[in-house]
Amino acid sequence: MILFRPAAVIAALLALIAAAPTAVADDRMNVLFIISDDLTATALSCYGNPVCKTPNIDRLAAQGVRFSRAYCQATFCGPSRASFLSGYYPHASKVFGYVSGRQAIGDARATWPQHFKNAGYHTARVGKIFHMGVPGDVEKGVDSADDPASWSEKHNCQGPEWKAPGAGETLEGNPDGKKPVVGGNTFVVVAADGDDLVHADGKAAAKAVELIDDFKGRADPFFLAVGFVRPHVPFVAPKKYFDLYPWETIELPPGAESDQDDIPKAGINYKTGANMKFDDVRRRKSIAGYYAAVSFMDAQVGKVLDALERSGKADRTIVIFTSDHGYHLGEHDFWAKVSLHEESAAVPLIIRKPGGKPGVSRSLVGLIDLYPTVSRLCGLEVPTRIQGLDLGPVLDDPARTVRDAAFSINGPDFHNGLLLREDRWAYIQYGEDARDGVELYDMEADPGQHRNLAVEPGRREQLEAFRQKVADRLREVRACDLHPR
Repeated sequence: MILFRPAAVIAALLALIAAAPTAVADDRMNVLFIISDDLTATALSCYGNPVCKTPNIDRLAAQGVRFSRAYCQATFCGPSRASFLSGYYPHASKVFGYVSGRQAIGDARATWPQHFKNAGYHTARVGKIFHMGVPGDVEKGVDSADDPASWSEKHNCQGPEWKAPGAGETLEGNPDGKKPVVGGNTFVVVAADGDDLVHADGKAAAKAVELIDDFKGRADPFFLAVGFVRPHVPFVAPKKYFDLYPWETIELPPGAESDQDDIPKAGINYKTGANMKFDDVRRRKSIAGYYAAVSFMDAQVGKVLDALERSGKADRTIVIFTSDHGYHLGEHDFWAKVSLHEESAAVPLIIRKPGGKPGVSRSLVGLIDLYPTVSRLCGLEVPTRIQGLDLGPVLDDPARTVRDAAFSINGPDFHNGLLLREDRWAYIQYGEDARDGVELYDMEADPGQHRNLAVEPGRREQLEAFRQKVADRLREVRACDLHPR
């Protein structure tokens, strides 16, 4: 007769449970991608600005690799974001406007965050990553040209923008000072009442902090994309950030208006001091307002970085900080974006890889390189179809280089400008046949691009060689057929 011994049965079951395999946490690296909107590298103290205060971005730069020659692939929001998020140059995807790019790459191809989502990552978006209208979509709290397939979760952040209570002034097109504060893509400053949480970026930082705290309990890795809308116009921020920059103390770029004399008509930016009816007071107020917006955004970056440190996941998280393109602050008396000159086409780019070697890289790089770089760092397969390069060698040794040139455009709606930026030379042509003019700058002798060598005699062979290089680059970019029949 077999006796039933409950204690023995329970002991046996506990032993089986203890011996059973347990779920293993996914130890792949996380990704924290932070992007600002309309930020020029020249406004950051880690890039040499002696006035604008950006301690949190500076802190990240000291811990990672700061790229001193990084370029967007398009000089305004929509096509730039569509490019680096899809992995294709604008001339390959045919995305030159304010769309996500999904209709160009098709449902079968994954965006950068979707590639991580498909690989088992929890992908979260906070704020503006794909295109979002500023200030319009921010006022409404909607996400415009977002790509839902890219995200496990998404969070829009509404803000009052130009309607924020406070001391506001319209600077653009307001020479007599009688115009009230207005909305739209207009130079407006608002030293706002209240604290950071009144505004979209303050809310975005708070949501990102909340998510990072929530991620502490997840076994799967995360890809968190945090998009701040400042310093995009309107230049609105809590008053304490404006107090850092009395407009009377702001210095203007010297000789800016005369810098236009040797630039072809197609290369004159769509916003100039003349057509915005600026005087020097309004120029100074614009720069002061921009700096205030930058410092406000920097404070939000600091909150997110602090939350990552507190989470215990910083040593397993790749951190990227960048902008969708640069911005003019009066150089050549140009203002805003959509220019292929250095301040608009170049972007800040900082990448901190756990265990990586901090430093400054002079390698030419593009935002299009982020997709393959971060994929490889996280052990994901890099789709052979995408057009960027892996920056991994530079993150291991900042002295390495990966590109001989960067390629940027401003699109057919803006004179179809094309920039080829080489180690020494910056070549810009307008129109694929260059019929609307060309520019050539020696970036060693003239980093401010004050002297257009293309108008000087004896450059015919050099200019023809650059025209051929641009034609070759366009042919190479377009060789990627996204819609084969």
